[in-house]
Amino acid sequence: MPDSDKSTSPIRFGLIGYGAWGGHHAKAIDEVEGAELVAIAARSEESQKRAREDFPDAFVTGDYHEFVTREDVDVVDIVLPTHLHLEACLTAIEAKKHVLLEKPMAATIDDCHRIVSAAAEAGITLAVGHELRLSSQWGTLKEMVDHGDVGEVRYVLVELSRKPYRHGAEGWRYDLDRVGNWILEEPIHFFDLARWYLSGSGEPSNVYSTANACDASRPDLHDNFSAVMKYENGSYAVVSQTLAAFEHHQTVKVVGTDGALWAGWSGAMDRTERPEFFLKAMRGRDGEVETIDLDRPSGELFELRVEVARVAAAVRNGEPVPATGLDGLWSAGMCLAAVKSLQSGQPHDLTAFMAPYL
Repeated sequence: MPDSDKSTSPIRFGLIGYGAWGGHHAKAIDEVEGAELVAIAARSEESQKRAREDFPDAFVTGDYHEFVTREDVDVVDIVLPTHLHLEACLTAIEAKKHVLLEKPMAATIDDCHRIVSAAAEAGITLAVGHELRLSSQWGTLKEMVDHGDVGEVRYVLVELSRKPYRHGAEGWRYDLDRVGNWILEEPIHFFDLARWYLSGSGEPSNVYSTANACDASRPDLHDNFSAVMKYENGSYAVVSQTLAAFEHHQTVKVVGTDGALWAGWSGAMDRTERPEFFLKAMRGRDGEVETIDLDRPSGELFELRVEVARVAAAVRNGEPVPATGLDGLWSAGMCLAAVKSLQSGQPHDLTAFMAPYL
């Protein structure tokens, strides 16, 4: 699209992947003013049929190579199993398309770095799908941290309880060759939030993790996982989850030198339009606890719409994306360093691990 047309014409998206989450991406693009879904690539005939029924005006194909080079596609939105991210993303970047890439960027830190480098060389916008940053809860919490409401942040806790955990198309989330590691699936969002809230402390220096499985038949898929991530100034974060209990409940606590924040989210499933949620603040060391009113519901379905709108604005006006390629590199790197710690039983040096890629 010529630059002169971007201010008045919709930003046109081509979507790769039309599974459960890909369908939500499609709906979000369709609902966002200034965005248009023009193409969908879905591997199975069943998914292609559903895509044609849902979006009769979109070009639907089984091979994304058929639309990534088309002039009527501005942004390629990649919603595929992790092991397919690299090839699809590099194909889109080679075609000079802007990219919205679901987390994790890739299953290895080397492949994440390849994506970031290719995007920078091509001069395209690369956004990574850390939509929790756009939540009315988790995002407002960050605004309050940046405003100094709790002083210097010293401690962050991000905790999840979830069951059931979706298998994914053809069971890919339960296949280590395709998923890479479960630590790259759910905890990656929480590492990202922790690093975001602790940005005033610089970058994390090391991580120690432990995990186990409730099902002995698949011990490498860790239902229960916890990590402690430390910073040079003494601040630290705890990231913890179980995928074996209690529907979907997430808690975030941020404690600083002059107050604290506490947020919680609950739903029968993560993708619900009717969640329960709250954000509370304690200002000062001995302050009263107050409930913060939020201007819109919290949940990844709502945040996905905001993410699409922000990506469209980035392509149209050069506005910043919510999570950059560097953010995606860091979030994957923190998870993969946690895997290294799990394997060794010792803290893993994040500074040394990330240095070759920064």
